[in-house]
Amino acid sequence: MNVNLTAQDQTTIRTAAFGAVTLLSYAGLAGSAHKVATDGSLAYAAATGAVGHVLASKKNDFKLEAKSAAALADQVLPALTDSVRLLEAQDAGEAENFRTTVMVAVEAANRAHKGEPSPSMAEMTRKITEALNA
Repeated sequence: MNVNLTAQDQTTIRTAAFGAVTLLSYAGLAGSAHKVATDGSLAYAAATGAVGHVLASKKNDFKLEAKSAAALADQVLPALTDSVRLLEAQDAGEAENFRTTVMVAVEAANRAHKGEPSPSMAEMTRKITEALNA
């Protein structure tokens, strides 16, 4: 099936994906928030399919309201759920590709710290996973 994403759909997907990594950088402030954000974002370079094309477009058409983790979560978690739903409406395989792509970035971000993720990063990972599967 061919996936036809509107400009708004693409903005939602970019907001969700890059926002998830930004949420993890907030949760990883005790370590290296910059490394968390860098490692998570770089994971998107390996994304494939329609999602890969959207994330690789480098369009700066979204604004993350990142004054606090709470404000950012209010924007990003619904965007994650919306992205999965809009992709599922066109191609279930591409929706799964989005879930997998985001979770690979989440895993990369979590590995930015030595050892186990901090409790706050583990909890943010749980929230992101829950939003992807809502």
